Amino acid sequence: MPDCNVNFEAEIEEGQNKRSVKCKFCSSVILTPATAAIMNVEHSLPLIRQTKTTEENPDTETTSVFWAVKDMFTFQNVGFSNTVGNTKYLTCADCEAGPIGFHDIPTKMSFVALSRVSHGDPI
Repeated sequence: MPDCNVNFEAEIEEGQNKRSVKCKFCSSVILTPATAAIMNVEHSLPLIRQTKTTEENPDTETTSVFWAVKDMFTFQNVGFSNTVGNTKYLTCADCEAGPIGFHDIPTKMSFVALSRVSHGDPI
């Protein structure tokens, strides 16, 4: 798992995101501070950069540390993919990089992988 050796403690305050969650590629703000809860759940996400694979069988990685967002309208700047099973993948709405996480349709919860975003103060 890509996030098992990374320490995200500095980004967590009272169980929520301490700073803004931003796109790693264009620095667009995805979530403002204190709008998402830290959650550990294993989920497989397609790699951001794919090798020679087909759309039906993308390369994936399992990640387990997510920002959980209860309401999709909490996001400042995120795009949702077409539905794949019970999931929609999340992307940066500005540069379309992703997936940075997923939206679970049955629970209406969204999850942003900490390993797929950066953190910082808004520009």
